[in-house]
Amino acid sequence: MRNIIALLCAMWLPGAFAQASVIVFSDGFEQHDANAWRQLGECQPLLAIARSGELALRCQSGNSVLFSKVAINEMGVLELWVKPATDITAYRIHVLVSDLPNIDALWQPVALIEHSGGDVNYKAHRVSIDDPARRYLRLDIETTNGIIDIDDVQIERILLATALQKNEQRIVSGILDKLRQDQNIALQAESFRTLGVNYAAQLDLQRQYLEYANALHAGIALALAGSERNKMANPMAYASFRNIIGNTKRVTTPLQQARLSSMLKPFGDLATATLNVVSGGAYSAFAEPFKSFLASSFDKSSYSDAGLSRADRKFAEQNGLQIYQDAERFLAELEKELQQVSALDMDLINIQKNIDSFRRNLDKQLRDTLQHASMARSQETVSRALSKDETVRQKLMQEVAGNISLKANSYLNEGNNTDLVRFVLKTSEQLEQTQSYKDQFNQITSAMLTYYDRFERSINSSQNPFTDAADKQAWDHHAQKARGYLQQSKESFNRAYL
Repeated sequence: MRNIIALLCAMWLPGAFAQASVIVFSDGFEQHDANAWRQLGECQPLLAIARSGELALRCQSGNSVLFSKVAINEMGVLELWVKPATDITAYRIHVLVSDLPNIDALWQPVALIEHSGGDVNYKAHRVSIDDPARRYLRLDIETTNGIIDIDDVQIERILLATALQKNEQRIVSGILDKLRQDQNIALQAESFRTLGVNYAAQLDLQRQYLEYANALHAGIALALAGSERNKMANPMAYASFRNIIGNTKRVTTPLQQARLSSMLKPFGDLATATLNVVSGGAYSAFAEPFKSFLASSFDKSSYSDAGLSRADRKFAEQNGLQIYQDAERFLAELEKELQQVSALDMDLINIQKNIDSFRRNLDKQLRDTLQHASMARSQETVSRALSKDETVRQKLMQEVAGNISLKANSYLNEGNNTDLVRFVLKTSEQLEQTQSYKDQFNQITSAMLTYYDRFERSINSSQNPFTDAADKQAWDHHAQKARGYLQQSKESFNRAYL
């Protein structure tokens, strides 16, 4: 976790290329939203465990179908939140669109959302529909081993750049049709020019997603929120634990005190109030040995031979049992807190791994894109594609577009239809692969949204695990600071990536 925090602090937010999303459909399943869907099956808006508001859509185990009652314009990214009832509850949600809302209409499948069990909290899902037309939306919901709650469904408008890229499929289809019908070089040349321009445009899309990935964890706010969250699971942050340490040192020998200081070292320097990031491993290696040390320190045979004053011996005899019980209670409360922190740490580590894999694969895709357009697969060419100077990037895109058009025309002029078809299909394949990275990025942003939601819930006042008033106040103090940092980070994330 420490390495992740360092990474967070070293990066900055890429707001320059952020695009504000426009919501074209939204339903939180509150009473005023009750007429948004027609349905078949066992789904009803109830006072379930809503993610926001009071109601959520509860779907019983089995199959259900939801149809939007009105056609939705310009569907881009669909976002929804799902909460399974148990850790073995699984669900599959098929996303389809059609020109007609009838069950027997020609429904086009566009995405599949799956969950096979595990976490029982709300989880965000984001999938691309990317249809610039006016269509009806349909959700086919399959649930096994328990109910699910669905909340906060919304659809963002398709981005103009994505809508333009959808034309590529028609362009390729038109080229192949013309090859079958005639050899009109003039008409084909215009199609090749358009294909080249569309192909070159994906370089900018790849650049943006690489920048997104490079800076997804950016922003000092998330680093500070994570730091405060980890302090909340550090025993040194709490007065009752520090009192236990002080009382224990009072009845121990210098050698025992040195051993105690060594045990506490992973948690920070008490004298300077520097709190280190706590991991599950550090706590596991500390808790039981510490309780054993505490029990032996307040054992009469131990403090009687420790060279203590009469007052300290009497203190140990009268307070030893209570101090041990207080320590046992505190450590049990702290363990609940540590479980939440450890789960958040693991979520963030997994997100980081997915981002790293995404970056590596997309970097390779960028190089393959350049190579297919007869550009040198060199760092210099890649640097031009990723340049902050728009003039440099535009010049490269013009070269790429020209090369695609030139190569296709050369095959056509030579009458080499076989190689031309292969080249056009390969060009189309490269474009489709680039589009697949949008779906991968949707999964990453879904994980980030889920992480934010779980983080925010974990620092709600109702989650305070402590019974001691001073400890509760310390937890609330760190939680308040963490909530402020988290809100800043969420707002930056929403502006930059959604």
